[in-house]
Amino acid sequence: MKQPIRFALIGYGNIGRRHAEHIHNNPDTVLVAVCDVRAEVKELLNDDISFYTTLEEMLANTQADVLCVCTPNYLHEPHTIAGLKAGLHTVVEKPMALSVAECDRMIAASKEADRIIFAVKQNRYNPPVQAVKQLLNRKELGNVYMVQVNCFWNRGDAYYSNSDWRGRKAKDGGCLFTQFSHFVDILFYLNGTIAEAKGTLHNYAHQHNTEFEDTGSFIMKADNGSIVNFNFTTCSFEKNMEGAFTFFAEKGTVKIGGQYLNTIEYQCLENATLPEINITAKANDYGLYQGSMSNHDKLIQNVVNVLHHNEAIMTSAEEGREVVRMIEQMYASAAL
Repeated sequence: MKQPIRFALIGYGNIGRRHAEHIHNNPDTVLVAVCDVRAEVKELLNDDISFYTTLEEMLANTQADVLCVCTPNYLHEPHTIAGLKAGLHTVVEKPMALSVAECDRMIAASKEADRIIFAVKQNRYNPPVQAVKQLLNRKELGNVYMVQVNCFWNRGDAYYSNSDWRGRKAKDGGCLFTQFSHFVDILFYLNGTIAEAKGTLHNYAHQHNTEFEDTGSFIMKADNGSIVNFNFTTCSFEKNMEGAFTFFAEKGTVKIGGQYLNTIEYQCLENATLPEINITAKANDYGLYQGSMSNHDKLIQNVVNVLHHNEAIMTSAEEGREVVRMIEQMYASAAL
């Protein structure tokens, strides 16, 4: 019987606590250490979990196999590289980093250390996403003509006032990095990368607390020849309204919808019928706001499957890098 995989974790905020919960609930994993700059976090942990306020101290004093990096976006690169150099595999929250150059340094460090980077893209596990992925893999949609992506969420003042990094360009990166990188990833996962992009950005309702856009729209050409229309906002009144992908293709039309890509809203397919899927109460609920589908249990299980059973990684570092490259390409094509 294999020994449980030992996890250390840095960043015990909303998403870090979600990682810790699923590590605790998985019989093949154990959380052995947590690092956070807030000393009071220690009071939230069980006695068998060591606590540190610096990553250097935790890495020097902890016997672990995997480091979960759940810190703000701008810290993903240094924290990941530190974990890799200490001999740990790393699980890196989205976005993998804030530039392709940062991703390249992380990948180089992983190769040098012979350790794996697991990029967190938990929406890939959503049943509607997987159903459409299988359609595409089986070529049952034929050639894809157009993909419509809509991401209509709400991020109010409390979301930004609760943090000293959200909304700051150098630390946050922008909506496509923090709120909507999952949607860029699902676009890549289902339809491939983009060859051309042209877009426009504007900050309508968040000029007082963010340094970048809160709304944007892009027209893009994918490598497979399809047209992609990508629309997003954090100005949806009072609450999140929609997260959706609609595929118009040679042999069918299908829409993944709901607030969090959690339903098959409609379908008209030549040679297939997808099951009715409508998943409720599965969003990551952080009190002041809600995020994407809560699939981090599957993420932790994928780490187990890869390390214990040599199964395929769900999202590689190279794929995480490509998502960052696509975001850079989108931003480069638009003017605020």
